[in-house]
Amino acid sequence: MSLKNLNVTKTHNLALKLSNKKIKDLFKKFEKNFQIKENFAVAISGGPDSLALAFLTKIFALKYNLICKYYIVDHRLRRESELEAKKVKKILRNFAINLEILTWRGKKPLSNIQSLARKKRYKLLFSECKSSKISNLILGHHSEDLIENFFIRMIRGSGLRGLVSLEKKTTINEITLIRPLLEFEKKQLEYISNHVFNFFVKDPSNENINFTRIKVRKIIEKFKNNGLKNDKLSLTLKNLKSSDQVIKFYTEQNKKQNSYFDKKNKRLILNEAFFKTPYEVVFRSFSDSLKNIGGNYFSPRGKKIDYILQLIQKRAFKKETLANCIIKKVNQTVIIAKEY
Repeated sequence: MSLKNLNVTKTHNLALKLSNKKIKDLFKKFEKNFQIKENFAVAISGGPDSLALAFLTKIFALKYNLICKYYIVDHRLRRESELEAKKVKKILRNFAINLEILTWRGKKPLSNIQSLARKKRYKLLFSECKSSKISNLILGHHSEDLIENFFIRMIRGSGLRGLVSLEKKTTINEITLIRPLLEFEKKQLEYISNHVFNFFVKDPSNENINFTRIKVRKIIEKFKNNGLKNDKLSLTLKNLKSSDQVIKFYTEQNKKQNSYFDKKNKRLILNEAFFKTPYEVVFRSFSDSLKNIGGNYFSPRGKKIDYILQLIQKRAFKKETLANCIIKKVNQTVIIAKEY
């Protein structure tokens, strides 16, 4: 891609980075994986992964004449976070990338910090996307994130869907999350960040072993030192994803054939056959139903879903609330309505 093709003089210093053959080849790989034709938003953290994503998406947006919005969430969990966000904004501005800072205001949690911060981050990002009428949110997860996520979910006792939960595309509340870097290694993204911006934020929480993700990251490093190869883990994940697709197919069939949305009363009716399919299909179908009716970004905890499903199977179920939903048993059907 030449500067003439970009046709944007303000970003000539950004486009010039493509004169580096390695960066140009990485952009071509990104372009092949991305293939989007609609306007989109990009979540930035300031780390090397997200800054590389900022560069790649900006070049892509210029080439295909798309509108791209950039957001960074300042969680205010560390004293330095505000200054870091402003610094990232300033650096990106030098490359005609306009970054908007979204701030998490209010009281902060004392426990389960990373999980709650993640939920708040998505809530802020989704809100901005909907305000801008953008339905595609681009995230910077890469191949090592897939492996870390696999181990974290395995430790938590997750099922198949949890183990392969980082997918290239996922739709939540009419917002499509897209992860175009899943085939990229972290070192490739660091190379882009260093050669394009000569900068990235070093988050001290990445060294805090009190966080589960950091513990897992160190465990993986030990495995690698003893011969564990990323390509073998990637093959395992690929095989698991294939199995997951089969269950997804039957889950969608179950929802389509055995549930009905009552538009007048705004409630979802699940017939008796809904609960007669294999348990994993029932579990996913029920979880999806709660998420859609409750309007949540994420599904409720598996233990809570298991508890209610067991009550339904034992015919000891009358009424429960979960995930902003009221769940009632009426004769042989289960009715899910939003809790107001």
